Amino acid sequence: MIKAVFFDLDDTLLWDQKSVKEAFVATCKVAEERYGLDSNQLEEAVREAARNLYSSYEFYPFTQMIGINPFEGLWGNFLDDHDDFRKMKDTVPGYRKDAWTAGLKALGVDDPEFGQELAERFPAERRKLPFLYEETFKTLDTLKGKYKLLLLTNGSPDLQNTKLTITPELVPYFDQIVISGDFGRGKPDPTIFEHALSRLSLQKDEVIMVGDNLMTDILGANRAGIKSVWINRHNKERNEVIPTFEIHHLEELFTILEKL
Repeated sequence: MIKAVFFDLDDTLLWDQKSVKEAFVATCKVAEERYGLDSNQLEEAVREAARNLYSSYEFYPFTQMIGINPFEGLWGNFLDDHDDFRKMKDTVPGYRKDAWTAGLKALGVDDPEFGQELAERFPAERRKLPFLYEETFKTLDTLKGKYKLLLLTNGSPDLQNTKLTITPELVPYFDQIVISGDFGRGKPDPTIFEHALSRLSLQKDEVIMVGDNLMTDILGANRAGIKSVWINRHNKERNEVIPTFEIHHLEELFTILEKL
């Protein structure tokens, strides 16, 4: 008997990839206007520079364990109480400037001051642009009251709470919110799933996990012995991680829950 549904946040309920994409579009447009640069090429160059820089920092293994990607580093403040988060907080202003400056340089523009301007512009654009999937609220409305709902998200508590602050309608749906940076380990570590179960006082066969990421949400649920639902909106190829169920739209979840 399923008593609770665990939901991932980013790209399951909240369309984070779209928010990041639109923030890049708006920020790169400024460079297009200033220097006539191709905004798509600049976005690619900055993304690549950001990935390379991010993986060079000493806190990179920590971000992998907690689940914080390079593009979150381009707008998060990481005002969290932990040594690695403090290192991130001190490092990200320079990281942003360096990533944007390197992106400009890759397209032949050497202008660190403008790199700084774009580095500050991007977080402002990202905060202005929270997107949710059209079916998110309909799904949560249908489930609320019938099931306990828990949000299980990887990331920095400061940044994940910022995402929730700019989409305030989401929070009241959830009985519990578990953020990996608070707990100290991220999905797919089974201990964060066990922690989530204990927060609701439930057993592993009484919950189901819904998420878009095979390597975190689904793999972690599998390791913890929890049924999983992979939301595969973009028809991605499956890898060696096998979800219990696969859906392409959140509302397909209702049929699965009725069966169970």
